[in-house]
Amino acid sequence: MDTEKCRVLLRVIELGSISAAADELGYTPSGISKMMAAFEAELGFTLLLRSRGGVQPTRECEHMMPLFRRLADDYTLARETADSLLGIETGEIYVGTPYPAYFRPLSQLITDFCTRHPGIKVGIIEGMSSELAYKVESREADFCIISKREGDFDWFTLTEDPFVAIVSSDHQLTKKGSVSGEDLSHEPFIMMHPDVASDCSIYLENNGIIPDIRFSCSDTLAAYHLVEAGLGITLDNMIYTPQFNGKVTALPLDPPYTIPLGIAVPRAGQRSPAVRRFIELSQTYFDYSI
Repeated sequence: MDTEKCRVLLRVIELGSISAAADELGYTPSGISKMMAAFEAELGFTLLLRSRGGVQPTRECEHMMPLFRRLADDYTLARETADSLLGIETGEIYVGTPYPAYFRPLSQLITDFCTRHPGIKVGIIEGMSSELAYKVESREADFCIISKREGDFDWFTLTEDPFVAIVSSDHQLTKKGSVSGEDLSHEPFIMMHPDVASDCSIYLENNGIIPDIRFSCSDTLAAYHLVEAGLGITLDNMIYTPQFNGKVTALPLDPPYTIPLGIAVPRAGQRSPAVRRFIELSQTYFDYSI
């Protein structure tokens, strides 16, 4: 299977346009159309659905996309390794974290790395821990500081972060000093990031707690403002709480509960030379060892 066809197909799908992919990759639109037609003939089924709104993958194509991505990534890895052997530094690295507490050291690491290796591009990706973990597993990301998730990648723990209840500063639970599962079942609850497998949803499910959800939102600071207004309580990682300076209080859970925070990276055999260099340098900025 031609890895270039895989690479071009993936970019067409990501951009949603054959013309846009042609401009970016240095092909003509007709050249990409012919390439995709040959790819479809080789595989025996249609890969792209074309409409006025652009192009979309067929069901068969979606089923094959993890394989297409793996083949394209393997080609990129081989090319970067060959360049490294020739003394040429090339490649791209994608990093991310949902936690503002790590923005500064991660930015310093990127600055240092780019100074040392100016030929290697570093891109920033966004997402919650589950989303970033999936991107590392699917090889769309290379270095993410997240809450621990299971997946086909390597994991290095940085710290154990307390998981806490966030209540308004004048809430009656502040006198109690902690929040139990029973409290979470009866108090009005604000669900953050309802469409993502978050630390909150995982904790509630694992402990069999069904909260009385009154509000939901996909912005953490917005949820804190709702808590401050007395509209309910929520759960969050302690590491995030310093980002809000309003009138809320973080209370420990009863029993106490912590979440490992750490670094997710591709398996050792899947790391490009650029990623290996980045991981090596990262150990001077974060307290962990491989």
